[in-house]
Amino acid sequence: MSTAKKEYKRVTVKSLVDMKKNGEKISMLTAYDYSMAKIVDAANVDVILVGDSASNVMAGHETTLPITLDQMIYHASSVIRAIDRALVVVDLPFGTYQSDPKKALHSAIRIMKESGAHAVKLEGGEEIKESIKKILNAGIPVMGHLGLTPQSIYKFGTYTVRAKEEEEAVQLMKDAKMLEKIGCFGIVLEKIPAKLTKVVSESISIPTIGIGGGKHADGQVLVIHDLLGMTHEFNPRFLRRYMNLYEEMSTAISNYVDDVKSRDFPNDEEQY
Repeated sequence: MSTAKKEYKRVTVKSLVDMKKNGEKISMLTAYDYSMAKIVDAANVDVILVGDSASNVMAGHETTLPITLDQMIYHASSVIRAIDRALVVVDLPFGTYQSDPKKALHSAIRIMKESGAHAVKLEGGEEIKESIKKILNAGIPVMGHLGLTPQSIYKFGTYTVRAKEEEEAVQLMKDAKMLEKIGCFGIVLEKIPAKLTKVVSESISIPTIGIGGGKHADGQVLVIHDLLGMTHEFNPRFLRRYMNLYEEMSTAISNYVDDVKSRDFPNDEEQY
C-alpha cells in the first residue's frame, strides 16, 4: 500500500478517508485551550480532539462524567480560534446524547454553532444509533468511539482492556460496521486487542483511530498532557512520553521562586 504523504492545507473529514485509502497514518492529539492548540496545529497534527478528558487534565475530576456541555463549548471555542489546518472534533459530554436523540441533536447543534467546531464524537454503538442518525441527518459530521468508553466507567467498573472475549469482540465489529453504514466518518478504538483493531480497520472503509489499540489502526490519538509528560502518575502501556515537562516545569518554577527570594529577579536589565 502506498505511503505517499499529501499536503493538506485544511484537513476535512474527506481528507481522513483519503489518508486511509492512500495508506497515510492519521495523527490526532487533544487540546483544550488556545495556546496549546496553536502549538499542536502548527506541528501539522491532522485532527485536534477537544476531549471530555478536559474533565480530568484541566479540571481535576476523577472521571470524564462531570464536564458539562457549556464547558465543552468553552474549550472548543478556545481551540477553534487557534487553528489554521487541523480538523477539530469535539466530544459530546456524558448525559447530552445517550437517551434522547432530540437532546443529542440539540447538543451537537450547540457545539457546532457556538464553538465553530467541525465535527462531534460520541461514545457507543447500537445503543446510541438513533442519536447518531439524528445528528448526521442535520449535516453534522460524527466520529464514533468503541472499546473502552470512559463515560461508561461505572458500568464497566474498570479501565481494563475491552473486547478480549469473543462475544464482546463480535459486538464491537458489528457496531463498527453499523457506524460506517449510517455515515460516521471515523471511529476511535480505545484499549482493545491489537489483533481486533487490525480486523476492524481492514473491514471498514472509514478510518480507525487507536488509543491503546495497537499499530494496525489507521491513526493514533493521545492526550497532549500525557504525551508531553505534564502528567506523571498515569502510566498505561500504550502511552509514549515525548518529553518530561512535569520535571522541567517544576525545576523552572522552583528556580523562579529562588530568584525572587534571593532578590536576583528582576535584575537591573529586567526593569525600566
